[in-house]
Amino acid sequence: MSKKCCHGHAPVGQFRQAAEFFKMLGDETRIKIFWILCHSEECGVGLSERLGISSPAAAHHLRVLRECGLIDSRREGKEVYYRIADSETAVRMHSAVESIMEVACPADAAGSTSAETVRKVHDHLVAHLDERVTIEELSRMFHINATTLKEAFKAEYGTSLAAHIKEHRMEKAAVLLRESGMSVAEIAKIVGFESRSRFTTAFREKYGVLPSEYRNLASLE
Repeated sequence: MSKKCCHGHAPVGQFRQAAEFFKMLGDETRIKIFWILCHSEECGVGLSERLGISSPAAAHHLRVLRECGLIDSRREGKEVYYRIADSETAVRMHSAVESIMEVACPADAAGSTSAETVRKVHDHLVAHLDERVTIEELSRMFHINATTLKEAFKAEYGTSLAAHIKEHRMEKAAVLLRESGMSVAEIAKIVGFESRSRFTTAFREKYGVLPSEYRNLASLE
């Protein structure tokens, strides 16, 4: 877009384009959605729940923003995720909105919120080791993008979500083998393994012995 001094004349098309953008953003909810997507990637369901609006209403606002080129979308499984478009126009509109609202990018707050959510996810999984939950299910349950969840979890705990929870499963299994009279099959179910053979393989990878051997060794101590 060429620049003109205050005494020059901008092309009529530029005024028309600017008018269309401001008309498009002339809706409080739509501005909120745009502002949220400037700082985080969200799915349509997450946005509707966050703003307290229906899914069709959220979909309408998202469609308008996408058609104007202000946001991009990507599909991950059955979910569609949205964020600000990688364009000069979107960046300038973001800056304009925040200048008018006199608010700053919530980078620190967003990071804090992600960390807090990750800890809640962690506590939930540890309290329900007998259940097998996918990343996508956790994403919907705790209203956090699946990719963000995986990255934030690794940043918080130093390893992947799956690897970390597997450690908890093996530790609990070891305690039950030492301190209870439960069968190996029962313990396998309690720590989230439907198959005794898979549990046995995972336990041997962790401790170097079979569950039954571990129990026998523990009884000799």
